[in-house]
Amino acid sequence: MAGGLGTRLRPLTYATNKHLLPVYNKPMVYHPIETLVNAGITDILIVTGGPHAGDFIKVLRNGEDFGLSNLNYAYQEGEGGIADALAQAETFVGGDNCTVILGDNLIFEDLTPAISSFKSGAKIFTKTVPDPERFGVVEYEPVGDGISRIVEKPEIPPSSDAVTGVYIYDSTVFDKVRTLSPSERGELEITDINNFYVEDGDISVYKIQGTWMDCGTFDSLAKATEVMYNDTHVFEEVV
Repeated sequence: MAGGLGTRLRPLTYATNKHLLPVYNKPMVYHPIETLVNAGITDILIVTGGPHAGDFIKVLRNGEDFGLSNLNYAYQEGEGGIADALAQAETFVGGDNCTVILGDNLIFEDLTPAISSFKSGAKIFTKTVPDPERFGVVEYEPVGDGISRIVEKPEIPPSSDAVTGVYIYDSTVFDKVRTLSPSERGELEITDINNFYVEDGDISVYKIQGTWMDCGTFDSLAKATEVMYNDTHVFEEVV
């Protein structure tokens, strides 16, 4: 998912899509694509939109940099939210399961076990964070480890487990999208989709143990660049 106008990163996003901004030595969107490819996913659809959508073809081409034979592209009209963007993938997914990852998410962990073990329903990926009020947050059942609901940006978070921008869904997700109504901000919310699966009792959680970060703000983009720089350099102390 690589749409949106990237308003929080203006003026950087006046000239191109947010997901094509550099994170150290690679465009931002390279990292989530690599996460998918490393987990064995090679049928990939890039959903984008806005005035700079054509830039993706210039940068990603057919996916040669990832060892892929081709990439697929879909265009989202307007700013309808993540669930609306997901709807653009229905004909691509068909009756299969699909893994969804936001184009500004960096995950330093092999997700192969979580993806390969998925059968049906939905699986959300969470990370324990110090500021869960910034995210959708998992509220657990009082007894056991079941999910009661997912709360979007709560003032008083029911847990510290933030829902990251990675999800796995079965093909019934598209029927659920069709039942959605726009939220107060005029979007079809992915949290509402996840709560449908909660109500059905057909959702599981995978807790990310490694590093996870999004790059949607100047601070997080700078931090991600720092992490990638440090990860690719060996520093020697000079006395």
